Amino acid sequence: MDKFEKSLKSWMDDEKIAIEFINVVGKLWFDKSIELILLRSQLLDRGAGKVLNKHVRAETILKKPVKVYDSLLLAKAILNENIAPARIDIGRLNSEWTDEKQKYNNDERAFILDKLKEFVGAPPRSNQSKDVVLYGFGRIGRLLARELISMAGNGTQLRLRAIVTRSSSEEDIHKRISLFRKDSVHGPFNGVANEDIENSCFIINGHIVHMIAASKPEDIDYTQYGINDALLIDNTGVWRDRENLSKHLKSKGISKVLLTAPGKGDIPNVVYGANQQSLDLENETIFSAASCTTNAIVPGLKVISENFGVIKGHIETIHSYTNDQNLLDNYHKKSRRGRSAPLNMVITETGAGSAAAKVIPSLKGILTSNAVRVPTPDVSLAILTLEVEKPVTVEQVNEVFLQAALKGTLIEQIRYSNSTEFVSSDGIGDSCACIYDMPATKVSADGKTVIVYLWYDNEFGYTSQVVRLAKHIGKVKSYRYY
Repeated sequence: MDKFEKSLKSWMDDEKIAIEFINVVGKLWFDKSIELILLRSQLLDRGAGKVLNKHVRAETILKKPVKVYDSLLLAKAILNENIAPARIDIGRLNSEWTDEKQKYNNDERAFILDKLKEFVGAPPRSNQSKDVVLYGFGRIGRLLARELISMAGNGTQLRLRAIVTRSSSEEDIHKRISLFRKDSVHGPFNGVANEDIENSCFIINGHIVHMIAASKPEDIDYTQYGINDALLIDNTGVWRDRENLSKHLKSKGISKVLLTAPGKGDIPNVVYGANQQSLDLENETIFSAASCTTNAIVPGLKVISENFGVIKGHIETIHSYTNDQNLLDNYHKKSRRGRSAPLNMVITETGAGSAAAKVIPSLKGILTSNAVRVPTPDVSLAILTLEVEKPVTVEQVNEVFLQAALKGTLIEQIRYSNSTEFVSSDGIGDSCACIYDMPATKVSADGKTVIVYLWYDNEFGYTSQVVRLAKHIGKVKSYRYY
């Protein structure tokens, strides 16, 4: 067998193992509500080639072997034990197995029982499910629906029950399900979605989702659809203050409201991973998931602030254009935004700096911010230019971000990229709040000015943050091993 044939056979063998691994991943999710991820990357509904690619990428980050055979070995061991519902990073387990298997005499069962001992035979962290209503069905609303359905598993966590729009006519339902199925940026929905015109419903992967038409939120009776004590996610952006958002709470069946935009006044603005633990879940009823940019910059600001201290800084966002702008030149109430979005770079304002200070109070009054809208449909870039208290090197900055991406409270928020070829479209569909671009990091000669580049899918990455916060508010989080 020559070199070519050996290489091809090795790939085919790995692909067969990956297919078997995918099967075990599915059984764990649907039978036991155990979700396996790989360095925060989703493994459900992924093909063999993508699974193998994720293992290769994990090797470059961890700088050690991360073989799909070992992932399969460990996944089978998890399947065969009485493990409580959990979200488990098989990448971390895989790397630990590589380092420690001699300690366990190459016994994967003993390894799993030790590493996951807190989950073995434990009662579920949450025994309840939470009904969810989406108020609005635009870019974020449709992505939320996709994520809620794909992460529903056996229905024991968040359950999408209804979508509210201005109209639910036959034509509207046809058009909205079509937009749900196919997306020019994020691709086709990986599942089955059909309309039930007679009952004004979507049937998505077996989930019956009611389409409700309303212009006044307080007039809706959700209980007539069997929806009770639900979390309503308002993704319209029309109301951002407590007075107007409280109208949702006057309707029957809604107990909590989550806004997918910066909240005004005393509404808690939350970046999951950074300040969700400060929430009063018992008494507070309205929450804000802040903005996509705030979710992207806060993890980076938190890492630098806690490790090196921040004296002052500026945040510049290179942001993809949004539906708020015009396709062609036309009147717009805001300066410059009236000019054609696909044809121009447009300087505009952003409240990201002040919003970040609401999450990290020590940054109040020391950050400025601005934004440039550019002719790309998705994925944006935040450039943080920060004067730090302690002189640092590029290597030190890269190391603290690598560690933050691998362990601690921000591992779902920060992805570490060491690629010298990363461009914006590579970030489409990334579930992390931001992607740290290691090769782009700069530090001034005196070590006092740090410049970091944080990519973020301003649609899907933000949606993933909203779902994480929704699980926290709904108290349906499972155990975690990251």
